Amino acid sequence: MSQKTVTLTDNSTGKTYTLPVLPGTTGPEVIDIRKLYADSGYFTYDPGFTSTGSCESKITYIDGDEGILLHRGYAIEDLAKNCNFLEVCYLLLHGELPSPEQLVTFDKTITYHTMVHEQINYFLRGFRRDAHPMAILCGVTGALSSFYHDSTDIEDPKQRMIASHRLIAKLPTIAAMAYKYSVGQPFMYPRNDLSYAENFLYMTFGVPCEPYVNNPVLSRAMDRIFILHADHEQNASTSTVRLAGSSGANPFACIAAGIASLWGPAHGGANEAVLKMLQEIGDKDRIPEFIKRAKDKNDSFRLMGFGHRVYKNFDPRAQVMRETCHEVLGDLGIKNDPLLDIAMELERIALEDEYFIEKKLYPNVDFYSGIILKAMGFPTSMFTVLFAVARTVGWIAQWKEMIEDPGQKIGRPRQLYTGATQRTFIPQNERG
Repeated sequence: MSQKTVTLTDNSTGKTYTLPVLPGTTGPEVIDIRKLYADSGYFTYDPGFTSTGSCESKITYIDGDEGILLHRGYAIEDLAKNCNFLEVCYLLLHGELPSPEQLVTFDKTITYHTMVHEQINYFLRGFRRDAHPMAILCGVTGALSSFYHDSTDIEDPKQRMIASHRLIAKLPTIAAMAYKYSVGQPFMYPRNDLSYAENFLYMTFGVPCEPYVNNPVLSRAMDRIFILHADHEQNASTSTVRLAGSSGANPFACIAAGIASLWGPAHGGANEAVLKMLQEIGDKDRIPEFIKRAKDKNDSFRLMGFGHRVYKNFDPRAQVMRETCHEVLGDLGIKNDPLLDIAMELERIALEDEYFIEKKLYPNVDFYSGIILKAMGFPTSMFTVLFAVARTVGWIAQWKEMIEDPGQKIGRPRQLYTGATQRTFIPQNERG
């Protein structure tokens, strides 16, 4: 069977160019334009790369129209309800769900990498007390390559895997340290007897002066938040990690680049924006006013946490997060919290109002995760930090896949130049 192709015609010359079409295992077929510039002298123009495939990947598949998110072929809903975060980490890294024996080994490996070099304590103290936790996370992660010289050779598969394990294990420790530093509390060393999520909550909220009591509902909620944010295909931060990695940069530098990209409010700050919106509304009695504003095309106000750029029908992560949200609020018995009251009333309206239903403005994963994190006691400055902790495994899996792809080249996008053409230089004393 001959390969499918498409033909492009240059209207100015009449020349035609034949381009191969590449099929994936699912999703749309893609036009292979790798030889377009060499053959025709043209390249494509695609701001934001929204119509451009930059790589071949076997890790994550999204169908936004149908509300589908698959990791290695498994539906996110199944993974979130039936797996713990480290099982999903193993799946993303290795391509298959672990056997019981493999999970025990992997769990032990990650657990025994959770401590950070003692000098990092002193390095972190160089930041101002009011430094944003994301600034600390980005800086310390990038500096890890100066502490772990034995896992920066990206050509060595063993070193690549050691670096992968270290990053997955140490990001929660660094994130918790960033929080503790901001509130003036002592750092809490990780505990090997706790699960990944339990350990993170212990390092974040535990104190040396009293025993820490684990709440299984909160630990499970934290674990689900990590699972639901573990990877999301070629988003801005993942693309940043791949682009940095394509130059041969060490893995710690690549993940730091991903953290920096995630910090942008258009990417990782959505759940923080939800809380700011709830604060702007301020009172349940004002909800109708803001609903009216949201429906007004001439009003700049937008309801944050509703609808999704990628998912045009529904966010498959949201239902799991909704259930988790109500479990957490029920367990904590939170009453008379104005922001949470506003959030729950907004949820009720969004699920019943014809306008929201028609426009498919459903509450998304960011709406619920923001509510959960506030209820658990996290300040809004930590929200994107938690996103980064969860997404580290996705970044690492994508980076590892890219490094092992023999066809991968250093990233070098082209541009449509619209500036001045070559001009004659004017000496300084002759410039008017």
